[in-house]
Amino acid sequence: MQRWRGYDAVPGGWGRSVVTIGVFDGVHRGHQEIIGHAVKQAREQGLQSVVTTFDPHPAEVVRPGSHPPVLTEPPRQAELIEALGVDGLCVVPFTPEFSRLTPEVFVHDVLVANLHAALIVVGENFRFGHRAAGDVALLTELGHRFGFGVTSAPLVSAEGTVFSSTYIRACVAGGDVAAAAAALGRPHRLGGVVVRGDGRGRELGFPTANLLHGRYAAVPADGIYAGWCRHRGADYPAAISIGTNSTFAGRDRRVEAYLLDFDGDLYGEQVALDFVAHLREQRTYPSAEALVTQIDRDVVHTREALGAGR
Repeated sequence: MQRWRGYDAVPGGWGRSVVTIGVFDGVHRGHQEIIGHAVKQAREQGLQSVVTTFDPHPAEVVRPGSHPPVLTEPPRQAELIEALGVDGLCVVPFTPEFSRLTPEVFVHDVLVANLHAALIVVGENFRFGHRAAGDVALLTELGHRFGFGVTSAPLVSAEGTVFSSTYIRACVAGGDVAAAAAALGRPHRLGGVVVRGDGRGRELGFPTANLLHGRYAAVPADGIYAGWCRHRGADYPAAISIGTNSTFAGRDRRVEAYLLDFDGDLYGEQVALDFVAHLREQRTYPSAEALVTQIDRDVVHTREALGAGR
């Protein structure tokens, strides 16, 4: 998959394309349906498939301070998009100037002049242009003018729930990582660098990896979770704690993972935590011994939740 920063970086010889557009945070099952349809159409027509997305999140530019929790950081998002068979990924810097483009200018400058769109695939609730003035009907009208087709994909839902990034963020914020995984099509992932903590876990016999994650990362609610820690291509079962460690009067909210089958030093290493199941709420214990007893139970429950492994 070719990757471009800005639509003006698309090579001059790039042929006509089937293009889909969106923020695509999470690359969830709804996004996968739209992108998959674009890839299928491109292959059937002998064209290239292109995903166009934006950085930073448009909400932060249009309404500063309103950046939503991020489900997938850009590198992970690109990996997921590439895995769907996409030929090109165009990440458009979303600036105040870009946000003021009218729907007509956006279509002409981005989709026609640079991406050479022959067909555009979007979700049925797609909006574009300054103040989100454009919709699928206007896009179709502009397609007649500029010579491209438009197809809209229905929203993906299950049991009456429409899968959207907003819905998944709410699941993650509430600690319902199982529901988030069902909508994502995979466990919710939180990545970052392992940094030094207080060393208390090691003193208790359960050394933990303290995760320094991105500023806007979607962090699950406080609690204990069963999940996997991915490090250098290997997956290790992990009991994950999110909270302030109130037993020891902690104040800083932390994400810590105890890797069940790992013996080594992770400081300074990049890891990713995949959340599979919520085990329990955070609690305050009367002593270190009581906490150790509970952690022993958490380890057992983690193994049960993860089953036979990946």
